[in-house]
Amino acid sequence: MKEKFVAYIKNLQNEITSALEAIDGKAKFKEDIWKRTEGGGGQTRVIENGNVFEKGGVNISEVHGKLPESMQAYFGVKDADFFACGLSLVLHPKSPMVPTVHANWRYFEMYDATGNIVDSWFGGGQDLTPYYLFEEDAIHFHQVCKTACNKHNPAFYETYKKRCDDYFWNAHRDEARGIGGLFFDYLKKTDEMEMQDWYNFVTEIGDSFLECYIPIVEKRKSLSFSEENRNWQEIRRGRYVEFNLVHDKGTLFGLKTNGRIESILMSLPPHVQWKYDYHPEAGSEEYKLVEVLKNPKDWV
Repeated sequence: MKEKFVAYIKNLQNEITSALEAIDGKAKFKEDIWKRTEGGGGQTRVIENGNVFEKGGVNISEVHGKLPESMQAYFGVKDADFFACGLSLVLHPKSPMVPTVHANWRYFEMYDATGNIVDSWFGGGQDLTPYYLFEEDAIHFHQVCKTACNKHNPAFYETYKKRCDDYFWNAHRDEARGIGGLFFDYLKKTDEMEMQDWYNFVTEIGDSFLECYIPIVEKRKSLSFSEENRNWQEIRRGRYVEFNLVHDKGTLFGLKTNGRIESILMSLPPHVQWKYDYHPEAGSEEYKLVEVLKNPKDWV
């Protein structure tokens, strides 16, 4: 399974970076191939200072080795080895009218002292973080997610949409990071779902990403914006940074397994503001967004 999923994410990385370069029209992805001392490595692809994308990355990793003691305690195992692979992307557009997007699709195996697989699972998802709320964009993003889920189980969308709302929650701010999407983890073999079934589902979601996001970028990338709009974008980016550094399990896993720091922190935007005790004016477009972030909606 791991060889099959590695091949899939390598192909998906090519598809996504090609599509993003085409829509940007200026910037190209820079590829950085890296190795991990303990085992494995990855391909980081970063785009910067484009017509559309101020900064973004579409990274794949394939790492293995001894599971660190801190992670062994987390999983309740001893002397375990692991293999983890995945594709992770974050895109921070230049325009505040274009939303930031995040997605990842990953596979994990854990081994005992004799090298036998003792556990394996898939995880991932995709979610949207707008700075100005266009409800039709939110509906489009969620509808594509729901359509992809429904091909496998009509209950999946509602389940993984709720998990996304719960996971991407800045508890210290009492608000969501964005307007959600899908989040799933620990997708393991069950009586109803073999690992091949989960592979089919996760790759279906991965294949839906460009359909989720590109039409929104096309629609919003040429809209005019003011310095005030840009300031709001940078303030909201600060909340994005807070979530990634305080709550995000993927970031913490990378840091605890001696992951490549540049790739792990690729998700951070280049320009951010933290204004003391800042609150948008009641009734403003900025206020409208915050109200939705504090009270997640069902979009479809």
